[in-house]
Amino acid sequence: MVTPFSEDGSVDYAVAEHLADYLVSHGSDGLVVCGTTGESPTLSWQEEYQLYKTVREAVAGRAKVIAGTGSNSTSEAIEATRHAGELGLDGSLQVVPYYNKPAQEGLYLHFSQIAAAVPDLPIMLYNVPGRTSCNLAVETIARLAEISNIVAIKEASGSLDQASQIRCHTPADFGIYSGDDSLTLPVLAVGGCGVVSVASHLVGPQIQAMVQAYEAGKPRLATKIHLQLLPLFKVLFVTSNPVPLKVALAKRGWSVGNVRSPLCMPDETMCAAILDVLQQLSDQGVLAPTV
Repeated sequence: MVTPFSEDGSVDYAVAEHLADYLVSHGSDGLVVCGTTGESPTLSWQEEYQLYKTVREAVAGRAKVIAGTGSNSTSEAIEATRHAGELGLDGSLQVVPYYNKPAQEGLYLHFSQIAAAVPDLPIMLYNVPGRTSCNLAVETIARLAEISNIVAIKEASGSLDQASQIRCHTPADFGIYSGDDSLTLPVLAVGGCGVVSVASHLVGPQIQAMVQAYEAGKPRLATKIHLQLLPLFKVLFVTSNPVPLKVALAKRGWSVGNVRSPLCMPDETMCAAILDVLQQLSDQGVLAPTV
């Protein structure tokens, strides 16, 4: 879920409340708050805690609320995750520590210590080596999956081989979620169960229909939806997420504001490419009327 900002750059909690309600009413079974799309690197912990409370109250039990409380500091991640648990949230997204490039044993210790600190809070691992410079190895994921409250992974390595190997080496009830919209259907095919989505802000019902079609044994229908949405999946990453998404949401009538520095809004060429795809999907009847 994106974090809306006002013109002065402060978090717009009223828009966040509206957006959370909209997403749950349009295909999302859960919301990750203060993840990559939510610009977590530029949010203070106080802003994040307020967003958790705002979204939790907005959805009022209609969807799971997952807090992005990961950090490259184990003690900081533990403190934030404990606070999320105290707020009554449904789980925590824990990103692979970035910049400090720990060894696999260090990664295991990091995540296992967080899990031990909040034994009653479900944890989703988040593997995104393109942003962290460190891949969480399948063997490490398998070890972590043995911990009772580490229940899922957002797998954003871009490797279907890795997603397949994770499925081979983890329990059947360990959830594998695609971290890339364009790989959702392929990940389902190798044993995944869903997606932590960016495009769901715009086409949540269609993504839900694609997943449900696949699960109902209708792979051709799922493929049709996937191919129809593929141009959107790709254009939302013409530059760093969530920059294109905020452009698209503004076009769709959402007052989500700009991105915080050091991110910046895109140039005219990028904006034109984003808006062109939106127009194509509108012409095809894929996009609903603007909010």
